[in-house]
Amino acid sequence: MRIGVDIGGTFTDLCAVDEAGIVAVGKVLTTHDAPALAVVEGLATLLADAGIAASDVTQVVHGTTLVTNALIERTGSRTALLATAGFRDVLELRREHRYELYDLHLELPAPLVPRHLRFDVPERVLADGSVHTALDEQYVRKLGRELADRGIEAVAVCFLHAFTNPAHERRVAELLAEVAPGLRVALSSDVVPEIREYERASTTLVNVYVQDLTERYLHDLERRLRELGIAQAPRIMLSNGGVATVETAARYPIRILESGPAGGALAAAVLGPPDLLAFDMGGTTAKLCLIAGGAPLVTHQFEVDRKYRLLPGSGLPVQVPVTDLIEIGVGGGSIARIDALGLLTVGPDSAGSEPGPVCYGRGGTEPTVTDADLVLGYLDPGYFLGGGMRLDAEAARSVLAEKIARPLGVSVEEAAWGIHTSVNENMANAARVHAVERGHDPAKLPMYTFGGAGPVHGAGVARALGAPSVVAPPAAGVLSAAGFLTAPLAFDFVRSARAAVHDLEWAQVDALFAEMEAEGETLLAKSGVAEVTHRRIAEMRYTGQGYEIRVPVRGGSWPRSLIEEFTRTYRALYRRTGPEVGVEVLNWRVVSSGPAPDVTLRLTAEASGGDARKGTRKAYFPSTGGFVDTDVFDRYRLAPGTRVGGPAIVEERESTVVVPPGAHCAVRDDGALEVTG
Repeated sequence: MRIGVDIGGTFTDLCAVDEAGIVAVGKVLTTHDAPALAVVEGLATLLADAGIAASDVTQVVHGTTLVTNALIERTGSRTALLATAGFRDVLELRREHRYELYDLHLELPAPLVPRHLRFDVPERVLADGSVHTALDEQYVRKLGRELADRGIEAVAVCFLHAFTNPAHERRVAELLAEVAPGLRVALSSDVVPEIREYERASTTLVNVYVQDLTERYLHDLERRLRELGIAQAPRIMLSNGGVATVETAARYPIRILESGPAGGALAAAVLGPPDLLAFDMGGTTAKLCLIAGGAPLVTHQFEVDRKYRLLPGSGLPVQVPVTDLIEIGVGGGSIARIDALGLLTVGPDSAGSEPGPVCYGRGGTEPTVTDADLVLGYLDPGYFLGGGMRLDAEAARSVLAEKIARPLGVSVEEAAWGIHTSVNENMANAARVHAVERGHDPAKLPMYTFGGAGPVHGAGVARALGAPSVVAPPAAGVLSAAGFLTAPLAFDFVRSARAAVHDLEWAQVDALFAEMEAEGETLLAKSGVAEVTHRRIAEMRYTGQGYEIRVPVRGGSWPRSLIEEFTRTYRALYRRTGPEVGVEVLNWRVVSSGPAPDVTLRLTAEASGGDARKGTRKAYFPSTGGFVDTDVFDRYRLAPGTRVGGPAIVEERESTVVVPPGAHCAVRDDGALEVTG
């Protein structure tokens, strides 16, 4: 028995799986002040409701928003930065890029370390790794004592070209351990040993800034699980689609920044065809990920604490492998309002779980997407969370009338429909750009939808996108938590060694790969993994380009095979090849992973028989003239092979599938609901 637990912005989701499939799911409101509390309470409720003994649970896999929240709220350790003399202000200089060119009031996130805690250390290593200026060890000793006396808790060390020659950084760590053993120290050559000074400094700093907080949280969670009766230490979901031990996650907390969305993408990849779009809409945000070749795409460019949530360049860069997805600030709790131009807008701010949408009855005062969906009749006020939480439909109507309908001069239903369709169109537009930029036509890809609000909006998004079908998998409302259980133990390694392809010697490249693969085997062996596989990757570009693409390194004649693979990958992305110039490699990567768990993501209980039709209720569809009597079905009674014509609503405990007029919903053999038309 294995359990996945995903902490989201509004709900904490749980999913229990055994050899046969999904045996129990749960969803509780997230407790933001003490996230572990919702985890333990949700687990206790899930175990009790499903009749599972805690001693039968062999593993818990956990994803959390703790690191992201700590960076946004600035609740990490008091931290200092040690940089090469003359480079302490790289955090402030950034890349001198204006993400909004004409915004005179442009905001940038303040560095995690103020200038008076950033120090120029006398030392200099050149790009080829040679030492230009020796490290001033006396300066480091004196500085270490002063930092300890001033109450500094953590230190990030980021020296120029340390990814080529880390000797000075490592010596600083030794000296600080001698004079200030209480300081927590992170080295850029350990955390992110790759080129690009600003991103490397920012990533190293972020890692050590949240390390103490993450370590305390994970060990506290471990203790709470033991008290609950679960003996095995939890595994922690990583942003790249792998899982790690508590010790590894505590050492590299930046690797768990985007752990939740990775789970949903993994589950969609397991359940669906090789190429698809995975659409996850929860209470706070909606995410879309392209699955290509049976696996989610991965990127190494990520930002946190954006001042403008959806604009790249407005946040703190973190250079770690994360699942490549696009995030839109629309979820069930997203707030709708009339802007200064008199137009309806939705998000990106959310009511979250505290206080939540108005219909939750927890003190919310602003209209949200969930309030609109309830007014439209898509949600049953008496069956939300399987009846565990009753919704107040009249309160939702009242707030929509006051703040949206009357100011716009429309009916409450028209206002609610405007909110619903605005969300669908925004997500479809973002999904179209995301897919096309990665060389895929979204009109040819099925869309797998999940999250609490995803199946409600899935058919609308698919229609706006032109997707051929939309699929709601079993346990769609908690699919990210289920996806955690499909992930193998895995970790990424990188080495920067910029060179033209024709200047490379395979023996040197193979030595780099062998070094990283040895690190991977050692790390995974500590977690009890005996069978380790490695995937080799080169990050390449045409000489003179500013950014690179990821190219798989396979066997074959060298360097011809690598150039051919680069050309093929480049053409797949951009439908053309580049200029007649040379090709160079910037970084070499290895992904080391253990065997993937053998997991079946289907509901173990067969359709329970009897009439699946629960009755009818009024639901709003403009194409039929407004409110129309709509059949409502119990998903747990729908047998494989059943077909339902729209308009219809299919309910389960954690989510609701809306089948619009003219569409059909078929129950597949694996229990998934496929909507076409």
